Amino acid sequence: MTYAYLGKGDVHGRVFRIKPGQYIAGHPIGILHLEVWYPLIPGNVVNASTYDFPVRLKLVKGATQERMLAGDPTLLDDIIAAGRELEQEGVRAIVGACGYFGNFQPQVAAALDVPVFLSSLLQVPIIHRALKPGQKVGIMCADSRFLRRQTLEACGVTPDIPIAVIGLEDQPEFGKILFSKGEFDYDRLEQEVVASAQKLVRENPEVGAILLECSDLPPFAAAVQAAVELPVFDFITLIRWVYTAVVQKPYQGIC
Repeated sequence: MTYAYLGKGDVHGRVFRIKPGQYIAGHPIGILHLEVWYPLIPGNVVNASTYDFPVRLKLVKGATQERMLAGDPTLLDDIIAAGRELEQEGVRAIVGACGYFGNFQPQVAAALDVPVFLSSLLQVPIIHRALKPGQKVGIMCADSRFLRRQTLEACGVTPDIPIAVIGLEDQPEFGKILFSKGEFDYDRLEQEVVASAQKLVRENPEVGAILLECSDLPPFAAAVQAAVELPVFDFITLIRWVYTAVVQKPYQGIC
C-alpha cells in the first residue's frame, strides 16, 4: 500500500503499489460494528454521513450487544477475521463501533498489521493527563454494569486514573437502543442523555471532562456540552484524530 495524498499534479513520476487481492481503495478508516437494529442517525459511528472522509464499514457477524457487553471471548476470532478483511480492503487504521470492543483491544491490535483503536475509552488516559490534579474523567456509558475493571485496563485506564461513571441502562428511551427496538424518539433520548450528564457532574463536581463511551451518543455531544460546559470526547473525536494521523496532508500558504 502506498501512503500518498494526491493533489493536482502529484501523480506523475510516482510508483504506486497495492496489496495482492485488494480490489478497492480510498477508505482510510475501517469500522467494525455490531448486529443491531435501530436508527443509526447522523453522528452515530456507523452512519457514513457522520464523516467528511470515506470510511469502510464491516459487520462482525454474531456480535450482538449482549455478547459485546459481556466481553464474550468467543467473539475474538470473528473480530480479528473482520479486521483482516478491512486490512485487505486497504484501510490504514481500524476502529470499533462500541466502547466495549475495548475488551479485545490488546489481542486485536497484536493480530492485525494496521493500528487498531477499538474503543472510545482509549482516550481516557489522554484526557486524564490534561486535567488538574484531583479532577476526574466523567464516563457516560451504555450500561455501567458491564464497565468492568478489565475492560478499562485493556484500554489503558489504570486504577490510578480517577473516573466517575454513569450508565444509561435505566433510561426508557435509551432502552430502545439497548434492546434493538427498531425506533426511538430523538427528543426524549436527548433529554435522557443531557439529564444523565448533568447528574454525573452534579454528583461529581470534580469532573473536568466527559467521555461518551457509546457509539450512539455522539449525536448528543453538542447538547451535553451546552448543558455542562465541559470538554466532551466521544468516538468521533477519536476517529477524526486517527484519520488525521493516517492521512496527513501538506500545508499550503505563505510565510
